Amino acid sequence: MKIDIANGKTGKTLVVVDVTKSDTILDVKKKHIKLKTHLYPTRMSYKLSLKDKTLAEDVKIGDIETLTDGSVLYFKDLGPQIGWGTVFLAEYIGPIAMYLVFYCSADCTYIYPDSKQSGHNFVQKLAMGCYVGHYVKRVLETIFVHRFSKATMPIGNLFKNCTYYWGFLGLYLTLSTTRCIQYQVPKTQVYVGLGIYLFGELGNLSTHLAFKNMRPAGTKTRVIPRPNGNPFCLLFNLVSCPNYTYEAIS
Repeated sequence: MKIDIANGKTGKTLVVVDVTKSDTILDVKKKHIKLKTHLYPTRMSYKLSLKDKTLAEDVKIGDIETLTDGSVLYFKDLGPQIGWGTVFLAEYIGPIAMYLVFYCSADCTYIYPDSKQSGHNFVQKLAMGCYVGHYVKRVLETIFVHRFSKATMPIGNLFKNCTYYWGFLGLYLTLSTTRCIQYQVPKTQVYVGLGIYLFGELGNLSTHLAFKNMRPAGTKTRVIPRPNGNPFCLLFNLVSCPNYTYEAIS
């Protein structure tokens, strides 16, 4: 059967495609691309009406009861897209680089003219290890753990997210912990803080691994998160987002 692909703003027919009931929305996108467009699937959105939700790529034409010969699908260009994994890596690598640039500046008076200190004390070294370790963990999770339900996001999100991670978390926290000042922090406070940090990081990693196991590779399965045999995952019974809870703790 034939389906009209219309502009979502003007309603004007852009192209007519031949489809079968076994075709998916992704198949429709590919046929649309072959006939008349320079776009790519993740940048394309189809709706049954302007008020409906975007149709998922794995939905079959035969499963859409209202879609018959001559029906219309409304098309929208979502704009340039970028992979979720790419955005995550850009977010996390930036703060690491920014922190290390300031930390490794041997002559602190170059950045802080009023300072007479040229090195870093134990607390600052420990803070550097915790900070960099946190983001290295995030990078490794992005590569080996996370399974995304969507392949891409609007490229504009890259700049918004990086502004937050690089600007606030990167610059602000870097300057506040690498300043050339001899902090006088009681050892008990340091080690208690380190223990809380490690507890939060292990809890965060545990919940991320649990999320990974809830979604088989290559699928977009969504299930209600529940505790597994890991004690850290008991927090699933108490809060909606235990991964963020542990991250706030760390």
